[in-house]
Amino acid sequence: MKYLNELDISGKKVFIRCDFNVPIDANGNIADDNRIKAALPTIKYAIDNKAKVILASHLGRPKGKRIEKYSLKPVAKRLSTLLGKDVVFIDDFEKEEAGKALSNLNNGDVALLENLRFWEGEEKNSQEFAKKLLVLLDVYVNDAFGVCHRKHTSVYALPEMAKVAVGGFLLKKELDYFEKIFTIEEKPFVAVIGGAKVSGKLDCLINLLNRADKIIIGGAQAFTFLKALGYKTGNSLVEGELIDEAKRVMDRAKTKGVKFYLPVDFVCSTSIEDAVDYRVAPYQEIPKGLMGLDIGPASIELFKEVLQDAKVVVWNGPMGVFEVKSFANGTNKIAEIIGSLNALTVVGGGDTSDAVEKAGQSANMSYISTGGGASLKLLEGKTLPAVEVLEMKQ
Repeated sequence: MKYLNELDISGKKVFIRCDFNVPIDANGNIADDNRIKAALPTIKYAIDNKAKVILASHLGRPKGKRIEKYSLKPVAKRLSTLLGKDVVFIDDFEKEEAGKALSNLNNGDVALLENLRFWEGEEKNSQEFAKKLLVLLDVYVNDAFGVCHRKHTSVYALPEMAKVAVGGFLLKKELDYFEKIFTIEEKPFVAVIGGAKVSGKLDCLINLLNRADKIIIGGAQAFTFLKALGYKTGNSLVEGELIDEAKRVMDRAKTKGVKFYLPVDFVCSTSIEDAVDYRVAPYQEIPKGLMGLDIGPASIELFKEVLQDAKVVVWNGPMGVFEVKSFANGTNKIAEIIGSLNALTVVGGGDTSDAVEKAGQSANMSYISTGGGASLKLLEGKTLPAVEVLEMKQ
């Protein structure tokens, strides 16, 4: 595909689809602005090259309704600070006054549209909605990696209809890193796959068996694998319908010579809410009535040993319920271990990037993806619809 720096954009209306889906508290304060900062190189390039910059994004799941807590007004305010210039906020791009405001943009000016998901058409990949957005732009830029696995209007129908549609610098960076982890020749390659359910990671695991030398399993999904091996798992989360699939994954790993590691102990409690009365139990002896909510100290030591010689590490999914302090140690320690490696370390977005941030290890990773779902699709070996559209435009 082509990228923004390959175009002459001076004096043109450049529509940049960003991913400003950031956490905003009840007081309208942005808790984490990393996704906004990640978009700045593309935005600043457009400003410096004298484009009339129109930014667009979604936030949360308002499902086609105007809900104030999902407004992008706080994002406009933060962008103004980060860019050192006023960002014009467009509450409703369909209104006459909004059209005038956009028409009055000078070269180098920046406007931000209100949450695209306030319009029903956005998530429906509506051509009618795309036509309404199309009149706002001369050049379309996708820099929203986090939604590239979706067929939504602003990342699919709109670039499909636009005369000129290219990628932004963040999108390029994301795609380059994920291509690198599947082409780099350095070994060993270690995949650390956590999270709650096997169902969400099954295709990822199957694809990584073709690439990884070692796979580490963490999170509640480990119990489905342990159940497949015949162990009792107490009240821990088990996907019974996937036990046979879990067995097949382990059998395939053995056939391919991929070393497959499961936790050997867990921090257990009666529930996620009970963060006081908990105990560590080995995987063979998870007490009846208790559930595993984090990996235990012996698992941390085992995984440290497994990771010590790694040259490439891909991490997607936390080791436990890291949002609760009592069950966050496993995830924090794995973040520290991976952060200390002399290796290419790529972290999937979503919960994993949040966990790495909370562990204070963000600066120690080679790359942290901004997109959980999109990064998972690439780890599954699948293509991203929004990227395919841009490739077809060239």
